[in-house]
Amino acid sequence: MDKPRVGLKDVARLAGVSVKTVSNVVNGYVHVTPATRTRVQAAIQELNYRPNLSARNLRQGRTGIIALAVPELDIPYFAELAHFVVACAEERGLTVLIDQTGASREREQLVAEGFRAHLIDGLIFSPLALTAEDLAARMDDTPMVLLGERVSEGPADHIVVDNVAAAREATLHLASLGRRRIAAIGAQDDVAAETSRLRLAGYHRALEEAGLPADDRLVVYVEAYHRADGARAMATLLDAGQRPDAVFCFNDPLALGALRTLLERGHTVPGDVALAGFDDIEDGRYSTPTLTTVSPDKQAIASQAVDLLVDRMAKGSQAGAREIYVPYKLVIRESTNG
Repeated sequence: MDKPRVGLKDVARLAGVSVKTVSNVVNGYVHVTPATRTRVQAAIQELNYRPNLSARNLRQGRTGIIALAVPELDIPYFAELAHFVVACAEERGLTVLIDQTGASREREQLVAEGFRAHLIDGLIFSPLALTAEDLAARMDDTPMVLLGERVSEGPADHIVVDNVAAAREATLHLASLGRRRIAAIGAQDDVAAETSRLRLAGYHRALEEAGLPADDRLVVYVEAYHRADGARAMATLLDAGQRPDAVFCFNDPLALGALRTLLERGHTVPGDVALAGFDDIEDGRYSTPTLTTVSPDKQAIASQAVDLLVDRMAKGSQAGAREIYVPYKLVIRESTNG
């Protein structure tokens, strides 16, 4: 005979708490004391209790699943961000379905129009190809929170970092070291390259404030934001006889690629060339030298995004879209500080 299914009442009896308290622990509510949570989790483990998610979600009219759609998971920033989104969602009893769009307009359109709407309760979306007008015209009513710079003041809640201010601060740091030929690696002329445009604007603003001339020969355009692109861009600068004494790269993989080229060509970092990146990926903390970088608060981005999405899922409305800026800091390491 099959063993009887363990229920909330059994867990509550063993833990010495109410059924409501057990439900709160199972559903990830934060307003449970640590001692009570530990006692309930011990009872759950002892009884091998498994919540009936299908029945619970049917009662709530939900799947218990949200989606995260990002351009590229092989860019470490998005992989690390996905880690934090999954962790924050788990705390709220949610499962995350992760989708990679490749920054393809067609793929992003499918995501926005809800081709997986029957599977999910909400969407956290970092679009690169779609515009605010595209998203405002979507027919799908799945709650959505936007990440990144492509769609500002759009039709949905939006989490963003002030890229102009952050790029300005990183470039001013290089200028404060007495560097006068500060290059920029990461410019793009693609219509979707809003991040690039904002960081380039911050770079130019810092040069102006520091009284340094803007030299177009020191700005290198790239196709993508991978290590190989950074290595090629640095080689382009050196081969053209434009060796800078500092470089601001628009993300950390570009900086790590540039670092490799500099070292291969016999240049010291930061002795000959000071180097700074953007995103504070884990690799930069263990490179030689370690990488100075702009560190956006990825955990805050994830937490804010999940919180806003849960709020939208509860209210069932996209009215009154909110735009929230999350903090960043400049982390100074060996690549500029020696």
